[in-house]
Amino acid sequence: MKNNLLSENLTYNGDSKTPTGLSLCSYNTTEMQEAQGNKLKDIEHLLDANRINWLQVSGLQNTEAIREICEHFEINFLILQDILNTRYPAKIEEHDKYTVVILKLFRFNEANKEAELHEQQLSIIQGSNFLLTFLEEDIPFFENVTTAIQYDTLRIRTRQTDYLLSVLLNNAMANYTLIVNSIDDGLEDLEENLLDINSDVKGLGGHIQSLRRQYLQVKKAIFPLKEQYVKLLRSENMLMHKVNRAFFNDVNDHLQFVLQTIEICRETLSSLVDLYISNNDLRLNDIMKRLTVVSTIFIPLTFLVGVWGMNFDFMPELGWRHGYLFAWGLMAVIGLGVFFFFKGKKWY
Repeated sequence: MKNNLLSENLTYNGDSKTPTGLSLCSYNTTEMQEAQGNKLKDIEHLLDANRINWLQVSGLQNTEAIREICEHFEINFLILQDILNTRYPAKIEEHDKYTVVILKLFRFNEANKEAELHEQQLSIIQGSNFLLTFLEEDIPFFENVTTAIQYDTLRIRTRQTDYLLSVLLNNAMANYTLIVNSIDDGLEDLEENLLDINSDVKGLGGHIQSLRRQYLQVKKAIFPLKEQYVKLLRSENMLMHKVNRAFFNDVNDHLQFVLQTIEICRETLSSLVDLYISNNDLRLNDIMKRLTVVSTIFIPLTFLVGVWGMNFDFMPELGWRHGYLFAWGLMAVIGLGVFFFFKGKKWY
């Protein structure tokens, strides 16, 4: 990894090929205006210091366009690098003129729900009269928020940017809740299959490993927020208004629920692995028991065959006219006797 303090070059290190697009929503208490473009100059005419300006950036390929945006809103160069570096953990930072929130969003692979979750970074920068969001892909993740602003739901246009930040964070928590609940439901279904002795366990080991990978992926992304979110709850920054504290507390409640569900998933995963291993041992023991019973049935028969196969000259049974039938009858009686003995003991 290069030392980012020794370079002014900007590089997006994510996997998304989505071209950079800008969508501006500028509003006040009476009206809302929207504009789209690929560069800052395409939407700059609508930027108004007397309004709240919510600029959504989708796709991080055009690093120069993102540099222009950050320079326009006086965003620190290190924050600009963090926006483009998708490999760092979630974090929250407070600066004099803005607050930075960087976290991950998830969605399931449409082709294979058991594959690793598709992950992308969401960066939010909140200022006194602006809010910037940077997403790696062009997805309608905040479509419901845009609709709420358009219809002024719950008088959202009369509130400050920190309220809008809490709404966006609530969307992120809803995404986390959906994902962890899905993993939890999958683990519960697995548990039912493992506890059902008549169920087909073929492939369950791979399913457990798939859910374990998803769990670890989500845990790695969300757990850093456990410590970082406290900064918003205890913030003395002028950007965080006391009247909106309750909304951030609500986001924290959702975050705590997600963290608790992750812990439950960890315990469930651990018990499922133990149960899966135990079930495999029981099945192996059952197979070995059946094989042992079969071997035990043939032990006396092998003994008789060995006796009659000896090369002694004087062996009366060999001269009997019905000796052959007698031998088969004796072996059948002994074999069936041993079998029904084990059956009576319920060993077979």
